Amino acid sequence: MILLADSGSTKTDWCVAEGGKPLKQLTTRGINPYFQTEEEIEQEIASELLPRLDGLRPDSVHFYGAGCINDKAEAVHRALTHSLGTDAVEVCTDMLAAARALCGHEAGIACILGTGSNSCFYNGREIEANVSPLGFILGDEGSGACLGKLLVGDLLKEQMPAALKDEFLSKYDLTPAEIIDRVYRRPFPNRFLAGLSPFLAGHLQEPCVRRLVTNSFRAFLCRNVKHYDYRRYEVHFTGSIAFHYQPLLAEAAEAEDIRLGQVVKSPLEGLIGFHA
Repeated sequence: MILLADSGSTKTDWCVAEGGKPLKQLTTRGINPYFQTEEEIEQEIASELLPRLDGLRPDSVHFYGAGCINDKAEAVHRALTHSLGTDAVEVCTDMLAAARALCGHEAGIACILGTGSNSCFYNGREIEANVSPLGFILGDEGSGACLGKLLVGDLLKEQMPAALKDEFLSKYDLTPAEIIDRVYRRPFPNRFLAGLSPFLAGHLQEPCVRRLVTNSFRAFLCRNVKHYDYRRYEVHFTGSIAFHYQPLLAEAAEAEDIRLGQVVKSPLEGLIGFHA
């Protein structure tokens, strides 16, 4: 029996599986060691995960998460080992989760478009090349956090119709000052910004909104995917943004002469098959 986790900054999807079949699936808040201490991660597991496992005791744990590199991965490893009482714990990046889920044991280009964004060339065994995503301030093009950042920037700088700005502020019960506070002073600004992206999805009939989303996807493809051998391989995607904006993602890919492959909301199903 294994426990799989796919964790981003917003949420963590968990699945207990045996023999390639899921036994139990649940979702908790995101775990990201760049924003949380080891003690906070352990508390999250103890309070949100363990009570909902209903007594199931996995023999091994495979945790894939944003920010899980070097000493940050070690902190997550210790928290999981202590909380779940097993030494059979593997902690890997969410990028490797996407590559394994989307490509299996074949070579290909795998991408994530969720709260954050990332990409890699996977040779069928390991990640061979990775363009650093740089986070939502310097990069993360096409991600929910980046889309939210571009949206509030355009609205507050009067680059969109005034009626759209009024509707946005009313819908989320925000003022410009509160937006600045949420972005610059409070924890998890990326979660806050990504949580605004549904407003874009609901207003794609507005040319300025459609252009913002499509241009952000094209920026992701140009600044990340085109560093790999994209003419040889299809480009696969996982993540909520990729899944919910598939038509615009396909439009951006066609404009950049990139062949779109699989687009799935979550890598969990592919990971179950990979580990089976």
